[in-house]
Amino acid sequence: MIPVKNILIIALFVFMLDQLTKLVVVHYMDLSGLLYVKFLPPIINFKMAWNEGINFGLFASRSNVVKWFLILIALVICLYFLVWMRNETRIVHQLFGGLIIGGALGNVFDRLLYGAVADFINISCCGLENPYSFNLADTSIFFGVFGIILNLDKSKHLNED
Repeated sequence: MIPVKNILIIALFVFMLDQLTKLVVVHYMDLSGLLYVKFLPPIINFKMAWNEGINFGLFASRSNVVKWFLILIALVICLYFLVWMRNETRIVHQLFGGLIIGGALGNVFDRLLYGAVADFINISCCGLENPYSFNLADTSIFFGVFGIILNLDKSKHLNED
């Protein structure tokens, strides 16, 4: 039970931090109205995007069917990672699982609250304008998946039942 507890604590922390950043940036800084705020120019700026799809807006649709399908897929993936890692004793793997679950739940919450995921971090550099934005949840999912992939060779399978 301890691995699941650790994963859920990490996931809760990621979820809360993700939602706090969205609350501050989208509402208190009024990014949803301003649409663009210079943060650490020219590299990091806040550029509002309501993502109704998955990464980079793929499969975006205003359809409720698509929204609920994406929510269901995210929840199934969260459950899969909890079951897969339930006996994982290595804290680093628990961290990766927590990052994935917390990020996924942050984006699920957005879909339930707004109907779309609130993306706002935009990184551009060297005169190249990046049209895409992301959020802390996306970053957490990326690092969680990346960490698991890097460690798969070492562990073959996180749990061999």
